[in-house]
Amino acid sequence: MEHRLSKRIQGKLGLLVYKRGMPVATGQIRDASKRGLFIATDYTDVQLNQTLELEFRFPHKQEKQFRRLTAHVVRKSPNGLGVDFEGVDNDSFTVSALIQWLTKHHRPMIYFPVRQQAY
Repeated sequence: MEHRLSKRIQGKLGLLVYKRGMPVATGQIRDASKRGLFIATDYTDVQLNQTLELEFRFPHKQEKQFRRLTAHVVRKSPNGLGVDFEGVDNDSFTVSALIQWLTKHHRPMIYFPVRQQAY
């Protein structure tokens, strides 16, 4: 049984994964909470506890700017990466905006293929 500290919101939102300031992969947010995300990606060149930057934008909004979050890898699986925001400096407004967007745009969860285009 899982013991999560915050509620997970399922969703689908494309993103770019950055490592040391360079874009290295695409992925999709599959679920999110105030503490972290699960990202569907086929990117495997990452270690546990490694810090990554994640860049995304909300589609269908007037605002076209990209948002960026920093997270560290806490789980690797064949389907993607689990990342955590604990211990990194993030704008809480960006995390809250992401949770709100996923809540409003929630779709029934069917596993999406990992190799879809992020944007």
